[in-house]
Amino acid sequence: MIHNAAILHRRDYPSPNPHVRLEEITYWSDGYKVKGMLAEPVEEGMYEGIVYLRGGIQHVGMVRPSRIAQFASQGFIVFAPYYRGNRGGEGRDEFAGEDRQDAVNAVDVLKQHPNVEKERIHLYAFSRGGLMALWTAILREDVCSVVIWAGMSDVVFTYNERKDMRRMMKRVIGGTPNNMPDAYRERTALFRINEIEAPLLIIHGMKDEHVSFEQAILLENSLRENDKPYYTWYFPDYTHHFPAQHNAQIVRDLCIWMKEQVNL
Repeated sequence: MIHNAAILHRRDYPSPNPHVRLEEITYWSDGYKVKGMLAEPVEEGMYEGIVYLRGGIQHVGMVRPSRIAQFASQGFIVFAPYYRGNRGGEGRDEFAGEDRQDAVNAVDVLKQHPNVEKERIHLYAFSRGGLMALWTAILREDVCSVVIWAGMSDVVFTYNERKDMRRMMKRVIGGTPNNMPDAYRERTALFRINEIEAPLLIIHGMKDEHVSFEQAILLENSLRENDKPYYTWYFPDYTHHFPAQHNAQIVRDLCIWMKEQVNL
């Protein structure tokens, strides 16, 4: 019997930060071998955990060692699934279809780490990862907080606003919102926001042309209508990618915010 989140293989990975150790981990998710990267502080101790949910699809938006090391250096153990079908993993990346289970199971991968405080697991998501994070927060009750940065919240909205992504979405999802509305609707978590218990932080640049600011507003409206706790950090002058210096400061700030949610 193969158990979800069972770890099959782990190998050391070169780290860009001398204070952070990296490993590539292969784990089971719905019968598929899925890969991801783990980052942890070299210094011994117990740490809160972050499941880092990448954006993009396939090689676009792939997990960057320097990025997850940045989060680990703030005092977290971080696990970033690549999602099925990526980097030699089995199955097929479904753009927040059945592959959402890879994110759900990633929480249990993190909980197996002996130095993770198992009651203090957070979700961080960027871009497409926003869909994965919302579904994980819906399907799990053991998440302390959720941060969604430049995150997608509505797949139909994404199809309509990103003409350059339509061909990929038709291929991966199996059609268009017109001829396959259910396939798009079932990827959109806004209809089940009422099931999320963890507080959310929405970070978005108001000039974002990849994931429009309207998607942040859709999520905010849904959270407010369902009387869910949420916070917003909106930046009028920024696009999808923030300037490096301010980006690093926001990472520090959001890590502080995560830790505060546990202590409320």
